[in-house]
Amino acid sequence: MIVPIASDHAGYEAKEKAKQILEKMGHTPVDFGTHSPDSVDYPDFAVQVSEKINSGENNFGVLICGSGQGMCMTANKFPNVRGALVYNNESAKLTRQHNNSNILCLPGRELPDDLLESVIKTWFQTEFEGGRHDRRVKKIHSLTEKK
Repeated sequence: MIVPIASDHAGYEAKEKAKQILEKMGHTPVDFGTHSPDSVDYPDFAVQVSEKINSGENNFGVLICGSGQGMCMTANKFPNVRGALVYNNESAKLTRQHNNSNILCLPGRELPDDLLESVIKTWFQTEFEGGRHDRRVKKIHSLTEKK
């Protein structure tokens, strides 16, 4: 699967590691930047990945900044995006099972390498449960439908 990925300067190192993890899992990460630890504005990079998911061109994406919050807030401005800020395996699992999240937002400054790998694997390997959760996700989506 092709996975668009991006970070700001604070998430740059974690993004580089995440790309390797995704490749080991058999995915093809497409890097939308940033390409160095030099200071940048996270929305510029979040938008690029979010557009790919919002349009349906790609099913899943990854965004990383220092706290994960800025990337997540930006991603969730897009009507077909369900960005999830994930700090541990349980939240990775639940955001996929219950919320059908499609962009994984990570705190680059907070996750040690082993947890980063575990969270990414958990998120990508967990399926949406549907059922009662589908009804709830549809309600979220209805908030951004054009009236």
